[in-house]
Amino acid sequence: MLRRLLRTAVRKPHPVLPSQRRSIVSQKDEMPQLSPQSARAIERLRQYQSPETVWPTMPLSRKAAVLILLFAQPDGELRCVITMRASTLSSYSGQAALPGGKAEEGESAFECARREAEEEIGLSQHRALPPPFKVEHLCEMPTNLAKTELVVRPCVAFLHSFDPETGLDGNVSEKLLPRLDAREVAAVFSAPFRNFLYMEDLPEQSNLPGKPSDWYKGSWTDWHQSQWRMHNFFVPVTNQVVTKPKKTEGQKATADRLDKYSRYRVFGMTARILVDAARFAYEQEPTFEHNSHFGDEDMITRLRRVGRLSDIRKPGDELTKEDLRKAANL
Repeated sequence: MLRRLLRTAVRKPHPVLPSQRRSIVSQKDEMPQLSPQSARAIERLRQYQSPETVWPTMPLSRKAAVLILLFAQPDGELRCVITMRASTLSSYSGQAALPGGKAEEGESAFECARREAEEEIGLSQHRALPPPFKVEHLCEMPTNLAKTELVVRPCVAFLHSFDPETGLDGNVSEKLLPRLDAREVAAVFSAPFRNFLYMEDLPEQSNLPGKPSDWYKGSWTDWHQSQWRMHNFFVPVTNQVVTKPKKTEGQKATADRLDKYSRYRVFGMTARILVDAARFAYEQEPTFEHNSHFGDEDMITRLRRVGRLSDIRKPGDELTKEDLRKAANL
């Protein structure tokens, strides 16, 4: 997928070259080895067994999945792939998101997330990636509830090269070119995965814009009839290559707006999913305040019992405080 993102080492910024390549091509390149800390995080995710989930039993109209795609940067630390949604989309337009979308008939959550990632950023799902390159499905995290009444299953995957004879990660990888769908994606960038546990930029990074404290802002709000921590992360983009589709009239406003920022804001459900995934992977609680539970499995079950999240999903459906109050009181 990410020729440039795989090379997102801290370095001097340079002009971003747009890409609308229609296929994934390969070229041998050195791929960083995982640091011991990153290797342990990947192994914990690989061994994770998700609790029983409501996702398979939900109506198709309510099911969605997203892909937390991890890869190693040159120092062996993990980064995750994030997109900026196109301004023309009907929901969450112009916001940061993980690759993903609504499920289709017969799909598992991981199949859904991979299909959407192929459509949005060109990460091939059915066509084999050039050997020894592979995407490994590590685990699925507990299902989350979106305000738009979708139930969203986070699927974690690792993008790495693999030697089938020795079973060990190799130091040769393929550079993969993104194929961005301008109707859905305005930009693709990456963020340091472990940083979603901290209130400031990790100190080992260089060439960062602003102050380390610019990384995080948080506040408490009412949601699900209880206090919920709203996370806002501001990911530096001046020290990495941000891939964008070729500008069209429909996308020009969004692209021009993004060009003005040295950091992209990641917030809402996307931020919460990344915090929870990092909490488990690194076996560490964040340095900021947060909700302790993972996912929204219990609330989704309660909402179904009060008649919400039915088979028919109407445009503009959105959960109200009254819906959540009824569900919480069961």
